[in-house]
Amino acid sequence: MENMDANISSEEELVGIDEVQKFLNRSRASVYRYTNTDLRNLNPSFNPRKLNPEFRTDQKEPLKFHPNEVARFAKDILRIKEVTVEVFNTPSSAAQNIMVQILEELRSIKSLLEKE
Repeated sequence: MENMDANISSEEELVGIDEVQKFLNRSRASVYRYTNTDLRNLNPSFNPRKLNPEFRTDQKEPLKFHPNEVARFAKDILRIKEVTVEVFNTPSSAAQNIMVQILEELRSIKSLLEKE
């Protein structure tokens, strides 16, 4: 099968259903069928035959997956021969840039207040 490449912002960052769908080259419905979920149990036990999401504290939280779990599932269950998850830094969004500017401004205000 194909070599899979993924762009995610850091090694420890979790990925959502859309990214998993791209990594596995499967439909959204298929990804949901592969996923280890249970309506009665928010965090079911690890199932080696399923795609296991990360721990959630609320049923309304979106499903998130560790890239290593996606790679394991692709190799072991879907039998995709070559699985490569490449990690890249994503460009900052406008909201992130504004938050950084606000943080810098707050730090300068704090610094001025501490001098008085």
